[in-house]
Order: sequence, then structure tokens, then C-alpha cells
Amino acid sequence: MTDPQAPKPTPFRTLAQARPAAPANDLVMPSGPVSDEDRIREELEKGILFTTVESVVNWARANAIWPLGFGLACCAIEMMAIAGPRFDVSRFGAEVFRGSPRQADLMIVAGRVSIKMAPVLRQLYDQMPDPKWVIAMGACSSCGGVFNNYAILQGVDKIVPVDVYVPGCPPRPEGLIHGIMKLQEKILSSRIELGPIPRKKKRAQPVTGSGAA
Repeated sequence: MTDPQAPKPTPFRTLAQARPAAPANDLVMPSGPVSDEDRIREELEKGILFTTVESVVNWARANAIWPLGFGLACCAIEMMAIAGPRFDVSRFGAEVFRGSPRQADLMIVAGRVSIKMAPVLRQLYDQMPDPKWVIAMGACSSCGGVFNNYAILQGVDKIVPVDVYVPGCPPRPEGLIHGIMKLQEKILSSRIELGPIPRKKKRAQPVTGSGAA
């Protein structure tokens, strides 16, 4: 039996709850003795984070983007600049340009897409593992730009789904970094999509006939 007049234990702090401000005379040493329960609770709060699996997965995906390393036109020069020390896209975790589509999850369409290049780009997109995202960098990949003719695809969104459009001709590296930040916001607010879960097949019950064999 527990004492009904005993003080109830305080719940663990979460990220939304701020630590109560300590008085000025308690900043160096606590005024009274600290119980073992309070000491254990303080140690647990230092190493425990209360969150959801969906938030952790989206946080990991948003801060570990691996772009596909290929360029189509002059926008690729600006794309290369974000990996340099001046703009340093590694601050956002997106500096690992991969040479294989099977190791990348972000396609940056940097430049105009010709009709001959369209099926190749689509094949690269299909080879990328899920989840994957696409950034249309520049006016040419977004809507064809100044190349309004039969040889240039009037927007890469005709062959692949586009998540973020970055305007400009060509856009500066800051514009592409801003597009990556917008993509990170989209990833953080997305839901985790799991594949179809196979259902267990029920065993068929043996049917017994009523007639004679």
C-alpha cells in the first residue's frame, strides 16, 4: 500500500516543456540534498528523446540527400558551384553527388532536355530507389526557356514528376540551395509510405463430402 499523502512523481520533461529557471543562488550547487530518484530522472532526461518514428525518418531523409551527379547545360556549372567552399551545400547534408542513379535519391535537372535525352533521363529516374525527388533547375528544365522549338522538351515535368522548381536563366547557386531547403521542408512534412504488406494466406479447410466415396 502506498501512502495517499505522498507527493506524486513529476513526469519526464519533453522538448515542448522548458526547464524551470533556477534561482541565482542555486547555479553552482543545489541548496538541498538530491535524492536518488531525482538523480536518476535527471540522467534519463539527458539521454532520452521523445518523438515519433515518422519524424526521425523524415529528419534523416531531409538531412542526407544524395543528388545524382549529371548536368545537361549551363545550369550544371551553377550546380557544381554549390559543392565548393564558397556556398558549401554540405551544411545541408546534400553534398554527396553520386555517379550511379541506384545510389541517389535526388535528381537535379540542370539545363534543357532535348527530345533525344528525354528517354535517357526517364530511365535514370526509374533506376533511382524510392523515395526519390526531382528539382527542375532553371527556366529550360521548367518550361523550355527560350528554346521553344521541336527539339527541346517544354518542361521536364512531362516525363518525370517535379517537386521543386527553381527559376532563373541560369539561377545562382543560392537559388538552388533555396530550392534544396524547400525540398527539405517538403520531406519533413511528408508521410512515410510503406510498401504493400503481404497478407497471410488462410489455409483452406478440407471439404468433406456427404455422399459415399
